[in-house]
Amino acid sequence: MLQGLTSAGLGKLESDLQFIELAAKYEFQCVDIDAKGLVDRLGVGAATDMLQSRQLEVGAIGLPVEWRGSDEQFLSGLEKLPAAAAAAKGLGCTRCCTYILPSTDAPAAHFMALATTRLRACANILGAYGIRLALEFVGPHHLRTQWKNPFIWTVQETLDWIDAIGEPNVGLLYDAYHWYTNEMTVADIRQLRAEQIVHVHINDAKDIPVGDVLDNDRLYPGEGVINLPGFLQALNDIGYAGPVTQEILTPSTPTGTPEELIAKSRRAFDSVFGAAGL
Repeated sequence: MLQGLTSAGLGKLESDLQFIELAAKYEFQCVDIDAKGLVDRLGVGAATDMLQSRQLEVGAIGLPVEWRGSDEQFLSGLEKLPAAAAAAKGLGCTRCCTYILPSTDAPAAHFMALATTRLRACANILGAYGIRLALEFVGPHHLRTQWKNPFIWTVQETLDWIDAIGEPNVGLLYDAYHWYTNEMTVADIRQLRAEQIVHVHINDAKDIPVGDVLDNDRLYPGEGVINLPGFLQALNDIGYAGPVTQEILTPSTPTGTPEELIAKSRRAFDSVFGAAGL
């Protein structure tokens, strides 16, 4: 597995360039970044050289398409997707991520039909560039009733939806926080096949009732109560070998400089991967 970072939880980074330099300094193997932004700034050759010289990969890009909103918003984003996918491919990135909110103000059946068509279109474009689309189920209980109608928040529901979308390059974004807030076990991970998982996020949760855990109140790996060694061991056991990137959503900017926070992240990874024997 590749140990990596998202920019979430790293304070006020000056730029993706600073992010890349610090990730390399602290011996991370991948970063989730805006590939098109990096290519637009440096050019694909210079951006590739920068990453390779620092022994870094682009773990994933975010899906630059607002598939939850109006037709106009969706179509505007879809027009930009080929350029984003081309930039990602140019940097060797093969993963693109989006999340599924567990409730919606729209009638759920209508939203499901609309979103299925839209995500199928996104996956089809990404597939032409050799990129897989990762769908992240979101588990925290408070979000299940944030909007009028319940939607999707479990692994099985997400897998069923992936089957309905019907594109071979669609799979799961498996986040430790959502695994925990769904009250799943390592046995649930071992029921999956490695190829069903496109991308993984790692983080930790406070020692409070699981129903009270808030999505934007996360801890660094090893600071909380999630069984992260078991989580990592199970992923390893099924043969998952892709990125495991830290994502720390917090209600305010974390205290410390980006370098201090990335150094803290390095210690956290060493702790939980070491405890997992990896």
